[in-house]
Amino acid sequence: MAAFTSLSGEDELTDPWVALEAGADPAERVRALRRAHETFAAAGVVPQPVRSVVADSWRRSARAGVGPDGTASVELTDGDLGVYRAEHPLARVMPLIRELLGTFAADGKHLLAVCDAHGRLLWVEGHAATRRQAGRMNFVPGARWSETAVGTNAPGTAVALDRPVQVFAAEHFIRRVQPWTCAAAPVHDPRTGRVLGAVDITGGDGLAHPHSLGFVQAVARATESHLALLAPELTPVDASELTALGRDEALLRTGGRRTRLSRRHSEILVLLARHPEGLTGEELQCALYEDESVTPVTLRAELARLRRLLGPGLLMSRPYRLTAPVESDLTVVERWLEAGAVTDAAAAYTGPLLPGSQAPAVARLRNRLADGLRAALIARRDPDLLADWAHAPWGEDDLDVWRALAAVRPTAPVRSRLTALESELAAPIPRPRAPARPSAR
Repeated sequence: MAAFTSLSGEDELTDPWVALEAGADPAERVRALRRAHETFAAAGVVPQPVRSVVADSWRRSARAGVGPDGTASVELTDGDLGVYRAEHPLARVMPLIRELLGTFAADGKHLLAVCDAHGRLLWVEGHAATRRQAGRMNFVPGARWSETAVGTNAPGTAVALDRPVQVFAAEHFIRRVQPWTCAAAPVHDPRTGRVLGAVDITGGDGLAHPHSLGFVQAVARATESHLALLAPELTPVDASELTALGRDEALLRTGGRRTRLSRRHSEILVLLARHPEGLTGEELQCALYEDESVTPVTLRAELARLRRLLGPGLLMSRPYRLTAPVESDLTVVERWLEAGAVTDAAAAYTGPLLPGSQAPAVARLRNRLADGLRAALIARRDPDLLADWAHAPWGEDDLDVWRALAAVRPTAPVRSRLTALESELAAPIPRPRAPARPSAR
């Protein structure tokens, strides 16, 4: 395919996330979009009247190796699907989603769908004949509808962009999906803000109306509000949270206050949160300092400054310990891994633990967590999870992950990157040149 360029501006829409502006002829727009899609498939050029959000999605789809004649793959069936759905956070709010969207879907011969954060469909419900028709393109529970798997589509693009979106007819990247129109909105965890999945309404051209996008967005907001009501109330004793993944300076939330910690204080708090029984001064010193010449006085001074920063009562000595539990994002990822919930672990992992830290104990924790997660990803063989890791800053040179990704998604960009990495690994390390001898005079 040719290099991706754009010849188009964008139609003057009141809302660029809505598929059709007022007064537009749906039939004419479908014809124009089909011509544009064929031009893009042949030459990589996006002509008018393609919206910028769709043009960008087409480019991402092509870069991910999605072909316009592809189809969705079904990854979970029967018992595996049942277990996964039962454990998913959105399972608790499905009765509400059905109440809000179910009748609308059934009466309008549409489908109600809910996907997870990686575009995997968990529930597809609605008009029976429409379900059978959608089943022919694998729009069924357990199928992967992420943008990187099947290209532009409302649920997959909504979770990719983390915003509501409407996809009309030939705006879909895969040709067999182009008779359909859909609108979807992401649903977030009300406590952490992370994307849990999306709610979607799928059907005919009538769903291109702006009201369908507003409706599905309202359902997503109502779902988040209901999740907040179902979440357990935080009490003062368990209100402290430590965020240390993907950042050199940890963030502590306690008692309604947010405190950004220095690197050394971040290391201390990570280790004390890890050891609620406490650590002696000698243990903490060995955990923090590679240099054996660092004196206990230096450590005591750091702890005194940290105690003043945290306020009275949280940090005690003999041994050094925290008087109230501090929940860290490190332990959240570890718990997901221990439970075998690899998708949730990957979603909660926002980067290496205090990546700039040289403290021996922190480095061990950082490596252990990263190695455990990447091993789980390789074993799971989920192409989207592997791709997320491979394209993250910490995974772009991870040869084992790129090999695993190439085995399950052997697209040209993936194979090219893997070849480059293997060539770099095989290349001999250049020897430093010997200093030139001074010439005799």
